[in-house]
Amino acid sequence: MTTIAVTGASGFCGSHVAAAAAAGGARVLCVGRRPGPVGRHVPWDAARELPDLAGADIVVHCAAAVGDPVPGSAAEAAMRAVNVEGTARLLRAAAGRPVVWVSSASVYAPGPGRGRITEDHPVHGQLNAYGRTKAAGEALALAAGAVVLRPRAVYGSGDPHLVPRLLSRVRGGLLMLPGPSVELSLTAVENLTEACLAAAGWPPGAYNIADPEPYDRDRAIDAVLRAHGVRARIRHLPAAVARTAASAAQTVARLRPHAEPYLTRYAVDQLAHSVVLDVSKAGARGWTGGRGLRDYAADPPAG
Repeated sequence: MTTIAVTGASGFCGSHVAAAAAAGGARVLCVGRRPGPVGRHVPWDAARELPDLAGADIVVHCAAAVGDPVPGSAAEAAMRAVNVEGTARLLRAAAGRPVVWVSSASVYAPGPGRGRITEDHPVHGQLNAYGRTKAAGEALALAAGAVVLRPRAVYGSGDPHLVPRLLSRVRGGLLMLPGPSVELSLTAVENLTEACLAAAGWPPGAYNIADPEPYDRDRAIDAVLRAHGVRARIRHLPAAVARTAASAAQTVARLRPHAEPYLTRYAVDQLAHSVVLDVSKAGARGWTGGRGLRDYAADPPAG
């Protein structure tokens, strides 16, 4: 029986990976601060310790610090301790075992020119600490011969970030978005989970992971809102105005370094420009992400 160590198994993506691995007949080690949904809990503080991976045949690294902290804040330093230094600790403990490292499309250089991103797209100039620390962490993983997965905007049951943040931005039945609608890739957590469990046998390197086809931004957001019983009119704010507002919000946030700004340049960049991932490299390994937003809308998570 294969033993799979899943870091961050109490979190959103990690819990899905751990449950699917157990359902597939694997023995699961849930490595992290809290127990996962299945298997045996192996306590680990990614910011301070080497994980105990004894008995593991494969390591799937989902643990990460997420958010959009103020530059130079203690929260940014804590994020680096997990996403970069924690990665170094994990790779040291893995000691040659196959490692699947869950990164993010946030590592890709911002701005226009992302209408069909392959894994060769430049990785630099990230607009927030999350993107910068994920890029630094995945560089360590790639150098160590790991398989690195780059999903974009992961959604699904248990999502504590993407959809809740979207719902919170509806005010008085109105949702303002920067610029006209564009095409965007999204990644169902089920598609990412399947890739995590298949990728240990793939050649080392980076792989984009997303739903089979991109979505029209406004239609996708409207579908998500309706799935959660929210009726809102979508209106467009000029992208330049949104960027100015984001810069002002981030400046004000520096006065309150423990709170994330309401609007950021990163959020505007991700919504105002087309960002479509080319998933043909993963497809060539036999992976096919069959889940889509239509499935989510037909059976949205409770709550």
